[in-house]
Amino acid sequence: MTEILLAHAFFLNNDPKQIKKMRPYPPLGTLYAASSLRSLGYSVSLYDAMLSEGEHEFKSYLEQYQPSYVAFYEDQFNFLNKMCLNHVREATCRMSEMARAHHATVIAAGADVSDQPEAYFAHGVQYALLGEADHTLIELMDILSGRKEGSAETLAGLTMPTADGIRRNPSRALERQPDVFPFPAWDLLDAERYRKAWNEAHGYFSLNMVTTRGCPFHCNWCAKPIWGQRYAMRSPANVAEEMAWVKHNLNPDHIWFADDIFGLRPQWVAEFAREVESRNASIPFMIQSRVDLITEQAVAALARAGCVEVWLGAESGSQKILDAMDKGTKAQEIPVVRERLRQAGIKACFFIQFGYPGETFEDIMTTVQMVRDTLPDDIGVSVSYPLPGTKFYKMVQNQMGTKVHWEESNDLEMMFQGTYQTPFYRQLHTLIHRDLELRQQLYAQSASDTELLQALDCLTDDWFTLGQLDGQYRSADPTVIRKDYDQVEEPDLSKEWN
Repeated sequence: MTEILLAHAFFLNNDPKQIKKMRPYPPLGTLYAASSLRSLGYSVSLYDAMLSEGEHEFKSYLEQYQPSYVAFYEDQFNFLNKMCLNHVREATCRMSEMARAHHATVIAAGADVSDQPEAYFAHGVQYALLGEADHTLIELMDILSGRKEGSAETLAGLTMPTADGIRRNPSRALERQPDVFPFPAWDLLDAERYRKAWNEAHGYFSLNMVTTRGCPFHCNWCAKPIWGQRYAMRSPANVAEEMAWVKHNLNPDHIWFADDIFGLRPQWVAEFAREVESRNASIPFMIQSRVDLITEQAVAALARAGCVEVWLGAESGSQKILDAMDKGTKAQEIPVVRERLRQAGIKACFFIQFGYPGETFEDIMTTVQMVRDTLPDDIGVSVSYPLPGTKFYKMVQNQMGTKVHWEESNDLEMMFQGTYQTPFYRQLHTLIHRDLELRQQLYAQSASDTELLQALDCLTDDWFTLGQLDGQYRSADPTVIRKDYDQVEEPDLSKEWN
């Protein structure tokens, strides 16, 4: 028996895009919750759905461990969970019903739970932890288990159904010193199962870590149900110490730093490089960042620390679209930063977003040309997706239909009236990937390749055909953005937290 079974419901097998990519990462947030509970003496087990064969395995865990409590604790550090994908919600709800059938008290936490707790209460969840739930989970468990006196009904950060309706308690203050959290409970993870999946698909093994909680920037389409506009940074020494532990105990070939934005302060990155070097903790790693943070100082420090790949939120080559998004970056910075990373031997990859309201075919081709001119090492292409709680969602809400969540991460469905309809953007997605692939191959050739040039000629015809589809796929009443707020200010990054 065990006191509490921690679980999540992101089954890789439920998401075709993620099956194809086969880059599974452990549920980092769930492992953090496990380590905090164990540090206080709780008996904890983990059900990790990522590489599970199905929900029947969860049922076997219930039978084996007979937990008094089950907590569905989403990994808030994985960007896929911020998308609130429907397959994750449905699996959580089914598993919650299973847990209640086994007489367990059921708790849930995560991005979608914070946005729509009622959807989970209808399927057996008794307590929903909103926002940053690390401390809330501990305090709730202390009350429910009788370790401490108190009532869950007054617990900050908690929502629960009552006889009088849904009770929503005040939000909880965020933790400003994340070094207080013990390292994730890596020993609960079946690391060899992950190693096997990675090695078979890619020939190397990658694990995830995180250095920062939250993001202070104001991109109006970005969901922030956990930390809002706040951020808090771990100390460079604390991160380097965990990196050394992971290197010597789990021996990964690669690390993905899952921060929304890694290295908010160049000074932090420089200190991090020194701490990594002093511990011989370097592991090749990948980060996500912004073009305005990739300074010469930051790049030099990243290279010293072992960074091999940076994913940049480029989004668009059109300054008009970047401004509409409240991105706070300049299109002309993108090629400069791409070259800066190239010179340092670090791969530069772009996140690209199409379909934002007001985008014209000219804006689209400006972005395509930006990709052609800079030749990033890879791109991730999506369409504007209105996530609950965002300013963008409020701006397009009146044009949305009944579908408010993608089914899986490669859905790419327009859920509001963009300039074009869904089939246009799905074809655009295919074309820009193929265009970059061919141009990368040509760039790598010492001499022109006739077959590649012919393939590019054919692709030019496909681009022309896409342009001709303007009338067929143009929306009859495209959304017009009208902002009801003032221009956003740049965040103050002078401290380790805000």
